Amino acid sequence: MPHVTTDDGVRLHYEDVGSGAPMVFVHEFAGDARSWEPQLRFFARRYRCIAFSARGYPPSDVPESPASYGQDRATDDVAAVIKGLDLAPAHVVGLSMGAFATLHLGLRYPELARSLVAAGVGYGAAPGKREQFRAEVETTATRMRGEGMGHFAPIYAHGPTRLQHERKDPRGFAEFVAQLAGHSTLGSVNTMMAVQRERPALLDLEAGFRAMTVPTLIIAGDEDEPTLEPALFLKRTISSAALMVLPHCGHTMNLEEPAAFNAAVLDFVTMVDAGRWPLRNPATLAGGIIKAGPR
Repeated sequence: MPHVTTDDGVRLHYEDVGSGAPMVFVHEFAGDARSWEPQLRFFARRYRCIAFSARGYPPSDVPESPASYGQDRATDDVAAVIKGLDLAPAHVVGLSMGAFATLHLGLRYPELARSLVAAGVGYGAAPGKREQFRAEVETTATRMRGEGMGHFAPIYAHGPTRLQHERKDPRGFAEFVAQLAGHSTLGSVNTMMAVQRERPALLDLEAGFRAMTVPTLIIAGDEDEPTLEPALFLKRTISSAALMVLPHCGHTMNLEEPAAFNAAVLDFVTMVDAGRWPLRNPATLAGGIIKAGPR
């Protein structure tokens, strides 16, 4: 079973398919490497695609200590995959928790990234929502620890931002729930508490985002309410960012709307590879509504 070993000795399992420019997929909390199957099948026709399972997600290692987890460590693990497989610079595509790691990669390891896709990113990042998010994380982790993932997975999967997935694709949603139920309870609790709960607020990273120039695409579902304001913040702050909002779409957009998601990412990386992805024109920020700026 192929794996990359991190600098602290954790083995990260990965899938490697296709050939061409490298594209690395970083999954959300409720997913794993299997969550990217619709993307691997599509993009492997054009790109070398790597999807890995984060630490805490079998068949990757599940460290017992919460100290082995965290936002910096999650970012370092993405970097370890890129370096370990000699992929730099790679297109990096992240969803939710994986999108946070993707953005942090752009801040800390820009030389490793050809482009960044941050989809469904921002839980707990909207103004005034951080403490609510942290409290909900603690409650969720307590239930996971007490009930186990096999019992708690269907409850977690029916959160408000995932209901569109079930409505549109009951079969795909059932597969998603079944995979989630097989996750490690220990790994899930450690990830929830050490990564999700403790990660820095996006708004606190504004200075870094303003300096970041890696081509970036932000994708949000219009029914993924906790991500809408953070998506606008990122668009307004990262000069190399564009924003796409998918209609009638919830959180797990790559599974819920794979055709639309794949098309958006393909158009983006094609523009990047062609050298046609621009920084934002400062004149668009002149402050007027209809009044033209000086020429």
